[in-house]
Amino acid sequence: MAYNNYFPQFYNPMPYMAPQPQMAAQGPQVPQNASQNQNNGITWVQGEAAAKAYPVANGQSVLLMDSEESVMYIKSTDTSGMPLPLRIFDYSERKQNKTAPVASKEPDFVSRSEFDAFKTEITESINGIRNGSDIGEG
Repeated sequence: MAYNNYFPQFYNPMPYMAPQPQMAAQGPQVPQNASQNQNNGITWVQGEAAAKAYPVANGQSVLLMDSEESVMYIKSTDTSGMPLPLRIFDYSERKQNKTAPVASKEPDFVSRSEFDAFKTEITESINGIRNGSDIGEG
């Protein structure tokens, strides 16, 4: 009894290739940018409900930008995979740069006469201690 060949005849037989040990040890090659979105790592969601539903790996945090409002979300999970409370931040544009307070134009230095007076006062007190005049005069 003859068996019918159920496979189409236009398939060419594939030659057998023995597995190569150096390729098996490396594992599959994944492009480095495969995990990032094409918009420079910014993950966009639509509203707070979408941010809450966004999957996050165990022990990780993700910055999510709302495409409908000026809001950012940080979604985190602990190491067991339990989601932490969603952190919500509003952002707004700065209209003007605030200028730093201007320091007083007058320098905070001691004049020469004040320095000389202080120097003589210190010198006299040191000489008085050396001579023993200030000791025991209470």
